[in-house]
Amino acid sequence: MSMYKNDRTAEDIKREITAIIRELKDPRVQDKLLTVVRIELASDLSYGKVYISALEGLDTAKTAVEGLTRAQGLIRREVGNRLHLRKSPELRFIADDSVRAGIELWENYEQQLRKDQNHEDQ
Repeated sequence: MSMYKNDRTAEDIKREITAIIRELKDPRVQDKLLTVVRIELASDLSYGKVYISALEGLDTAKTAVEGLTRAQGLIRREVGNRLHLRKSPELRFIADDSVRAGIELWENYEQQLRKDQNHEDQ
């Protein structure tokens, strides 16, 4: 039962952080295609790792993480207020390259499909 609540809270926090990122005015974060990939919360919900990925690549994600780390207090307060949490978790932002890796994997898959189709046509 506790694990279900933890997962549900993590998804709620993920949704709110995504909305807060869109509202930030920091140039390191603003106008970037950022994605909150996942959130790992401690069992007591006091600490959380937030994995951030950027469509432009890992360097952009690292720059965005610097901006998000600077705004950590604001993000934590907003998450607590929006979700009415008794104690909002301490957040740590980590750059992740999974979105870019997924796009590359999909492009490789499409190339292989085209090669297979060309091979069958011949």
